[in-house]
Formats: sequence, structure tokens, C-alpha cells
Amino acid sequence: MNQSFMKTRPVLPLVLSMSLPMVISMMVSALYNIVDSYYVAQISEDAMTALSLVFPIQNLINAVTIGFSVGANAVIAYHLGAQNKLKADTAASWSLICNGMHGILLMIVCIGIIPWFLSCFTSQALVIDLGVRYARIAFGFSVFIAVSMAMEKIFQASGKMMITMICMLSGCIINIVLDPILIFGWGPFPQMGIEGAAWATGIGQTIGVLIYLICYKFGNFPVHIRIPQKGMGWSLVKKMYAVGIPATLNLALPSLLISCLNIILAAFSSVYILVLGVYYKLQTFLYLPVNGIVQGMRPIIGYNYGAQEMQRVHAIYRTAFLLSVGIMVLGTILCWGIPEKLIGLFSSNPQTIQVGSLALRLISLGFVISSLSVISCGSLEGLGKGVPSLMISLLRYVVLILPIAFVLSRLLGATGVWHAFWITEVISAGLSFWLYRHALKKV
Repeated sequence: MNQSFMKTRPVLPLVLSMSLPMVISMMVSALYNIVDSYYVAQISEDAMTALSLVFPIQNLINAVTIGFSVGANAVIAYHLGAQNKLKADTAASWSLICNGMHGILLMIVCIGIIPWFLSCFTSQALVIDLGVRYARIAFGFSVFIAVSMAMEKIFQASGKMMITMICMLSGCIINIVLDPILIFGWGPFPQMGIEGAAWATGIGQTIGVLIYLICYKFGNFPVHIRIPQKGMGWSLVKKMYAVGIPATLNLALPSLLISCLNIILAAFSSVYILVLGVYYKLQTFLYLPVNGIVQGMRPIIGYNYGAQEMQRVHAIYRTAFLLSVGIMVLGTILCWGIPEKLIGLFSSNPQTIQVGSLALRLISLGFVISSLSVISCGSLEGLGKGVPSLMISLLRYVVLILPIAFVLSRLLGATGVWHAFWITEVISAGLSFWLYRHALKKV
């Protein structure tokens, strides 16, 4: 199938056509995160705290499986742009094999370490018990997550964004429907509590994989997946890891950040840990749609890079940045206009609502400027430049924010942690743009 529309269609319609299906999918995914947390919060505040503490390990599983798939996406898109279909097919096939192995390994390791991990942040036996019960079920579906992510990036690299949207929406909608049914035991189903939330998530992910496979089997697909010939494709696998490892670290760094900030905030009160967990649920409504823009942008940047259309690469970057800014402006308005109502979705505790409202107002000061870092990072991944992309994420999630948060928490108390977010985004934005421009000079 001819994919030349990626280098011939006008840039704005092209970016919109590739990104909008992903933005819609990300919005529904964000809704799933909110709904899932909302129903868990109805069980108890301890259940919501347990979910917040498990989140970094869940994010780690997503980071590894998505990150490697991002590397595969860049390699497949590049070879499609260079009109080398054999290498594109081989890269797609190896991406499924490798990611399936990642899923098995992650399932074993994460289920094994979760009791110890939770005990690092709380001594409350009930919170630890709830977290372990949720995690053992949710992590058991890691292989399905891995296969789903691999298929998603293969389809995206081929320009099949509508199919990706349908598959993602199906899994999320099933999850949203099953959440209250399994948590509270509606109809003939038993009341499963926090385990019900885990089963709903896993079943939704499994259905998504099945739909991907059906679409591949019966659709007109430009990339063919087959068992690779012996010794064929190792250079492609190396390239996938060269981009995928930095991309994995990019996605895993928020887990490290949350865990470190939880340690800082635990010195003040568990209320602040809960608020941080709620914030990361709410911010998915912004950063997941922006991630949808990045997912739409990434393959067309890779394709045009492979076709040596560098002027279009620049135009795609600018267009994606402006779209991202629009989303972030809306998010800032909401966080300043109705922060109490947003926090009130997850807690009726007046102290939690007060602390959370202040946190949203302060953190949101950095939303708009963060667009520069996010789009620069995604563009570099599309160009196959994994190391400078990783450097941007290191700045945002480790190098700047952690020391700033630690110092400000000593000066301003827990509120200093919220200030560290926007200060970090302002500094990171300037450095990110410089890294992007510097990397392009070497292309």
C-alpha cells in the first residue's frame, strides 16, 4: 500500500488526521483513569492511597512496553519512508516477539517485588494488603499490555490511526463499563472491591489485543508480520533498542519522580501523597491528549526524515507544538477555575480538597510552557534520536525537579513541592528547544 500521503498532504491536515484519532483515544483513556480512580475512591480513602502507591509500578510496565514499541515505530516508519518494505516487515515482526518477552519478564518481577515496594512508603497493613491484591491481578495481564503496545505502534507507523483509535477505545470503554459492575457486584456479579478494578483493566486490555489481531487478519495492511528468518533483522532490533531504551527511560522516569516525591511528602502527611496521586490521575486529561498529538506526529516525522523532507519535519514540529499549547491553555483554565470540584471527585475530606486545590493552581503554572519539552522529546524520538530525547526527560523528572522540590520543601513545607513543578518546566523548556535544534544540526 502506498504511504506517500505522509510526504505530500499539507502539514496541518496531515497532523490533524494522524493525531485526532489518537487524541480521542487518549481522552477516553484519561476518562478511564479518572473513572477507575473514582470508583476505587468509593471503596475507601485507603483503597485510593493503595492505588496511588501501585501507580509507579504500573507506569513502569507501560514504560518498558511502550518505550520499546516507540523504537519499533521509528524504525518501521523510517524504512517505509525509504521504500524498504522488507526491513519494515522484519522490524514489525521482531517488535512483537521482543515485547512479548518483555511482558512475561515484567509480570514475574513486578508481582514479586510489589509487597516490598509498598512497604517502603507505608506501614499501614490495610493499604499494603489492598495494593498487593490489586497489583497481582493487574500485573498478570502484562503480556497482553506488551502485545497491545507493539501492535499499536506498528499500526501507527503504517498510518492506520483510525484502527488504532478503535482498538484503544474498545478496551477503555469495556474497562469503564466493567469497573462498577465488578467493584460493587452489580447484577449477577460478586462484589470484588479493588480486585474488580484490576480485573476490569485486564479484561479491557485483552479485548483490545483481540481487536488488533482481527483488524490485521482481515484488513488491508501495508506491513506484514511473519516469523523472521534465522539471523535476519538483528541490526534492526539493535536500532529499536537504541531508540526504545531511551524512550523507556523517558516513560519510566515519572515513576521514579512520583516515588521520590512520595518520600518527601510522607514527612508531612499522607494527605499530600493522596493529593499527588490524584493530580497524576487528573493530569492525564491533558498530557494523554498531548501524547496523542505526539503519537500522530512521530510516524510522519520519521517517514519524512526517511524521505529526506527536512522542511516538512520542521513544519510538523511547529504545528504539533501549537496544537499542544491549545490543550494546555484549556487545562490551566480548569485548574484555576474549578480546582475544588476536580479534587472533590476523589475525596470529601475538606483538608484534602484545600491542599489539592492549591497544588493544582501552582502546578498548572507550568502546563503551557511544558508543551515545548513534550513536543521536542517526541520529535527527537521520531527522528530516531533517543539520547537527546532522554536528556529532556532527565531534566524534567530527575535533574531539576527533585533537588528543587527537596530544597523548597525545607523552605516552604509541602507547598514547595508544588512550586518545583512549574519552576522545572520553565527551565526545561529552554534547554529542550536547544537540544532539539542542536540534534537537527547533526542530521
